[in-house]
Amino acid sequence: MQPIIQTINLLKLASGDELSLQVYKFIGKPSSKSAKKVYIQSNLHGSEIVGNAVIFQLIEFLSSLDRNQIQGEIWLVPICNPLGTNQRSHFFSTGRYNSYDGHDWNRIFWDYEKFCHDLDSFSQTYLKLDPKTIQESFLQKQQDAFSKQLEKIKKPSSIRWREQYRYQLQSLSIDADYVIDIHSSSNQGINYLYCFHGREESAKYFDTNYGILMNEYDGDAFDEAFMKPWLALERKLNQLGRKIKFDIESWTLELGSGMQMNPQSVSVGVEGIKNYLVNKNVLKLTNYVPRTTNITLVKRQQIKYYYAPTGGMIQNRLSLKSQVKAGDRIYQLLSFNKEGKLPTLIDICAETDGFIFDIGFNNAVNQGEYILAILSF
Repeated sequence: MQPIIQTINLLKLASGDELSLQVYKFIGKPSSKSAKKVYIQSNLHGSEIVGNAVIFQLIEFLSSLDRNQIQGEIWLVPICNPLGTNQRSHFFSTGRYNSYDGHDWNRIFWDYEKFCHDLDSFSQTYLKLDPKTIQESFLQKQQDAFSKQLEKIKKPSSIRWREQYRYQLQSLSIDADYVIDIHSSSNQGINYLYCFHGREESAKYFDTNYGILMNEYDGDAFDEAFMKPWLALERKLNQLGRKIKFDIESWTLELGSGMQMNPQSVSVGVEGIKNYLVNKNVLKLTNYVPRTTNITLVKRQQIKYYYAPTGGMIQNRLSLKSQVKAGDRIYQLLSFNKEGKLPTLIDICAETDGFIFDIGFNNAVNQGEYILAILSF
């Protein structure tokens, strides 16, 4: 089957040129009660390009299926932030921050929970109804509130660009059942994912060995803004004596290093997403055996970030995934001065046991700049 391809005008530049999004929609057999909508996007941060290769391979794979093998809809949006993707500084892709206002592109999203002031009354009103009715009604409340963003955009005064941009992405995904936002480290990193409480079992469907279990978040990231209202509703219903877990999930999939399309990371993304969709009954594949992966879920607090205690040049830094013990040297800092003294070589040692989780690209650092991170257990 071939996808329906939709092009969405996104941003008109002063030069008259326009930036656009392109959405690839694979629509399965006629809707049934179990049909789901899956939304997958990539490249929200400019240098994190690996997800575009993942989406390309998913498009090729899904194109080889027939409609009966897809239960619902799968929407794919590569290069979901063309403005960030095209940002450069010399040879380097930047695009993590909006160059106009300095905001992180993944900290700008609209979180309905912050505007839902009647969650308690809604939960009491719908407490005894079936989960499907509760879900449909709560989604409608979100969509009604979200539609006011478009009203602001259309006013003569309009709204800031980052708010217009987030409206475009969230309008595509707000009614999805499963959201996957593909990122990578902006530096050199491993493959892992972000997981919300209550969705730990589904984390095993991806091909990553590590995940960060979200226990603190403000709702401004894309995955958080989608998932946070549903988690709030589940908590409120539970407080009222009704335990419901909606079949709604949101993931950020981190695949390797920035400015790279590492084949191993691409494979982890493609195969993990396929396996996830089979396990969630979105894909019906013959001769495919669904699998689970032994994944270790940790809290964000278990990641220790190391910053330069003084300026200098990094030497003998341990490589990604290196195992360390507390007290082991993890890198040396060659520090120069303007005091008429010889340069000094400073040993920097691990504060905890663990392994090298992430590494900065630059080996010349100013005081306070990021060096590496260690994941401890």
